[in-house]
Amino acid sequence: MINALMSGGITFLVAAGIGWPIVSYLKRQAPGKAISSDQPETHKAKEGTPTFGGFIIWVPTFVVTAIAVDWITHRSILLPLGMIGATGAIGFLDDLGTLQRGGLTKGLSWRIKLTLLTIFSFVAAWILFQELHVQSLNVPWLGQYELGPSYIAIAVITIVATTSAVAVTDGLDSLAGGTTLLAFIAYGIIAFIQGQDFVATFSFIIAGANLGFLWYNAYPAKIFMGETGALALGASLAIVALMTGHWLLLPLIGIVFVSEAVSNLAQISYYKLTNGKRLLRRAPLHHHFEELGWEESGIVTRFWVIGLAAAMVGIALALAVPE
Repeated sequence: MINALMSGGITFLVAAGIGWPIVSYLKRQAPGKAISSDQPETHKAKEGTPTFGGFIIWVPTFVVTAIAVDWITHRSILLPLGMIGATGAIGFLDDLGTLQRGGLTKGLSWRIKLTLLTIFSFVAAWILFQELHVQSLNVPWLGQYELGPSYIAIAVITIVATTSAVAVTDGLDSLAGGTTLLAFIAYGIIAFIQGQDFVATFSFIIAGANLGFLWYNAYPAKIFMGETGALALGASLAIVALMTGHWLLLPLIGIVFVSEAVSNLAQISYYKLTNGKRLLRRAPLHHHFEELGWEESGIVTRFWVIGLAAAMVGIALALAVPE
């Protein structure tokens, strides 16, 4: 655990150190993010803020992981790193299209993103099952169960759903960064309890990188993580959850992501079924509270509180699984 915590702390320092040059470079070289008309009016003030902040998270993550984790003994760590690279690339292409003067008129469609994400998720699920022999489900108070080939489908759904939910959550300054930070800390503790020190170290490395990013993403944000950060955070969180066998706890530990995604789906479904009526004032959920008059920082803080409480309960339930 000492190595995991130290690695997380070092990653924070690296992320915080490279953050300012990245922010400064993006301000000079690239036009800022265009704000969608679907966003509340108050978000118009954010227009022009640099995006691609995911690089502040992922550059330190790769560098410190290469040093802190024994890749020869624990080659399985290449899987979450590979998913970060793959989904981060999808996010980068999408972010290019959301710039104020970007070469594309808009970001990638959800159909394209979902298709690519599903393909990469299937590859990851196959590697988990076939190469790493990971196929377990841990159930509190009942024990561990081997699922067989059906695990592949479950893993694909878990990765796609988690990645999409984290991306939907990324809509307020520090919201996605703070809630994923708590989720990675929770799974880092769970992995350490299981004796998977390298997974714990990796989780705390991402948590530390997230902290460094939050230094610049705190309200009012100097930079947005963009899909470059959000998609890769969701995918890597899902992989970590699957590697621990505690993916059943992911909807609890990630209760904020679930709430955001469900609110979005409910809004869209209700809108179509009622010929234009809205269930919420605006979706996803964090925008609904903005329309009710809540301050952005207050919404984020309360969502963090909920995420922290859920993470604590999730760790407790993980401890309740018989050995």
